[in-house]
Amino acid sequence: MAKSVNKVILIGTLGKDPELKYTPQGTAVTKFSMATNESFKDKQSGEWKERTEWHNIVCWQRTAEVAAEYLKKGRKVYIEGRLTTRSWDDKETGQKKYMTEVVANDLVLLGDRGGSGGDSEGGGGARRSSGSGSGSGFDQRPPAEDNFAQSTEITDEDIPF
Repeated sequence: MAKSVNKVILIGTLGKDPELKYTPQGTAVTKFSMATNESFKDKQSGEWKERTEWHNIVCWQRTAEVAAEYLKKGRKVYIEGRLTTRSWDDKETGQKKYMTEVVANDLVLLGDRGGSGGDSEGGGGARRSSGSGSGSGFDQRPPAEDNFAQSTEITDEDIPF
């Protein structure tokens, strides 16, 4: 049994186009931001509200190249990866700065393939996994159905405790 687990699963919308760069050793690295939304009922007003959380995503090697080629601002994507925190010294203030990022090792493009992705129903998806396998590693199977996104609203009476 594993002594610890560091796994992140996100489904959200790209906030900007991915930026592809290469390390001095020639390794591809792509960075982009991704938004996830959460709906909740305000206890005081009883109104439904929405909260957006922004995530910094980093992809490496072939996954980075695929992300840069296929992902665009506004496109929906499924990301699987791990959390990592890096630190550096700010040159202006001299203070240590920290950034937590999701290092993606698997991504699935959601929505249609022709446009920006958006919120289109159905359509296919494309999957890129860093796992080893035959071919290019780019799987054209559609992702699993997104049934949870179509669920009805939950009220206080629905909670069993």
